[in-house]
Amino acid sequence: MKLSEVATIRTNFPEAHFWLVRRGSAARCGEPTRVFNPEHIGVRVERIDLLLPDYLFYCFAAIHQRGNWQQVATGTLSLVNIRVSDVRRIELSPR
Repeated sequence: MKLSEVATIRTNFPEAHFWLVRRGSAARCGEPTRVFNPEHIGVRVERIDLLLPDYLFYCFAAIHQRGNWQQVATGTLSLVNIRVSDVRRIELSPR
């Protein structure tokens, strides 16, 4: 199951549960935050019966800390970005 099947993911989304930094340095790109910015990628879990928003926030923190976003980030050396489609494609495992 893809993340897009249980959550709404888009930019300029003040109603989201949390946001991912969409563009910036390679070290900051993909970092989850609880502070709204219209440029960030908002994630709102619609199927709370399957996935808790706080749990997903900490999963994204682990993904960011491991440097997984650096593999999909595009751009120059000093400024990179991730796409909304990159976040929507994340596969959720039933385990």
